[in-house]
Amino acid sequence: MLPRLASRSRPFLATQKRYKWGSNLPPNILKFQYAVRGELAIKASHYEKLLSEGAKLPFDRVTFCNIGNPHQLGQKPITFYRQVISLVENPELMKQTGVFPKDVIERAQHYLKSCNNATGAYSDSRGLLEARKAVAQFIRDRDGIQDPNYTSVDHIYLSNGASPAIQDCLKLIINGEKDGIMIPIPQYPLYSGSVPLLGGTSVGYYLDEDKQWGLNIDELSRAIVDARSHGLRPRALVVINPGNPTGSCLSTENIAEILKFAHREGLIVLADEVYQRNCYEAGKPFSSFKKVHHSIPDIADLPLLSFHSISKGLTGECGKRGGYVEMTGVDAAVHEQYYKLASMSLCPNVVGQLILALQLNPPKAGDPSYALFRQEEEAIFNSLKNRAHIVWKTLNGLEGIECQKPDGALYAFPKITLPRKAIEAATKLGKAPDVMYCLELLDETGLCVVPGSGFGQVKGTFHFRTTILPLEAHLEQVLHKFAEWHKKFLAKYQ
Repeated sequence: MLPRLASRSRPFLATQKRYKWGSNLPPNILKFQYAVRGELAIKASHYEKLLSEGAKLPFDRVTFCNIGNPHQLGQKPITFYRQVISLVENPELMKQTGVFPKDVIERAQHYLKSCNNATGAYSDSRGLLEARKAVAQFIRDRDGIQDPNYTSVDHIYLSNGASPAIQDCLKLIINGEKDGIMIPIPQYPLYSGSVPLLGGTSVGYYLDEDKQWGLNIDELSRAIVDARSHGLRPRALVVINPGNPTGSCLSTENIAEILKFAHREGLIVLADEVYQRNCYEAGKPFSSFKKVHHSIPDIADLPLLSFHSISKGLTGECGKRGGYVEMTGVDAAVHEQYYKLASMSLCPNVVGQLILALQLNPPKAGDPSYALFRQEEEAIFNSLKNRAHIVWKTLNGLEGIECQKPDGALYAFPKITLPRKAIEAATKLGKAPDVMYCLELLDETGLCVVPGSGFGQVKGTFHFRTTILPLEAHLEQVLHKFAEWHKKFLAKYQ
């Protein structure tokens, strides 16, 4: 006999007392901020929705320059990548004769075999072996070191973009609020957001704006001494190369200094290298932390965590979510615990893993797809290089704006000198002055950028970060619109 149901005459407890979840949220959630998708981006999305509904605004288009999202601003996908993925996702297309090049079909067949003919199935929590092999070989080729012991698939973990891998590594480092993570100022808000979210404390070190956002060892020493004087235990050092939001590129010599400093101070190094293909100056090529680490035998035991992604570079496949972390100088216990963390998410998405493998193992000279692939990549690179120059030159030509030349990455981070009345107006509104500047820019032009306060900046200075990603024809319109608005803003508050 089934048990009798409880009488429905007595109301449930939830109907007797309102559940006030919002007033009891965890303090770590309330404390952390993520500027690139914060107030400005939310308002920009609202404006975009209003325009789609036919509303009349001072502008007819919202331009999202707040985040490095290349395809959103018109960058075309690489044909080879999308063709291979199309066949992997729908193998029936291979039966169409004369549609796909031979190397596309062969690569799709190979990848299907590597994932047991099912991209909808879970992979190994570390990622597909075939994709991890591609990462390992890419690292050897990039650094010019073919020794099989230089890197291992067992030290490589794939992820849904670089960000989750970075956060999982921080989880293994932060053991309480006394644990300090050294992060550059300015920096990508992933770090200033994740560290307090995970219960640690950010230890900022300032990049030198007057020396093209250089990283000075004396400043690292100042920051670590100051942190320890306040009872913190600095555990790790974050370096972003090329820089975000600064666009600076570190020299091999500077990287060696940084690694030696970290070794001397007992720090774990997190090398965020997702923009390694975005180095635009011939005299400032990308140097990997891995290669420099390998060249200094005395620091072989220094833990180095290196990150890369399909979201940036020349690929720009942000929505596909693919990335990796390679661990160097890390003991077995850390690998065991990281694998456990990765296993909680079961696996990275398989399509993202395959695009990562494609990005790191593209067509070779002589392959049917090589000519088109090279043409597409060169066009993207040359255009990005040109756009970086145009943005830098235009911004530097405006009154009250000073912009260091972006040698790499996808952004410019200009300093703005705001009139005293603008600062006073912002104070009355309870806003940071650069936030008010960016909000007025959005309200009047539809251009969405991010205030420098979201990345960190020297006290008393004001900046904003903008991408260089609008396509060249649109970029000219964006910069003209910005220049006209900026002149009016200065006049308004003079």
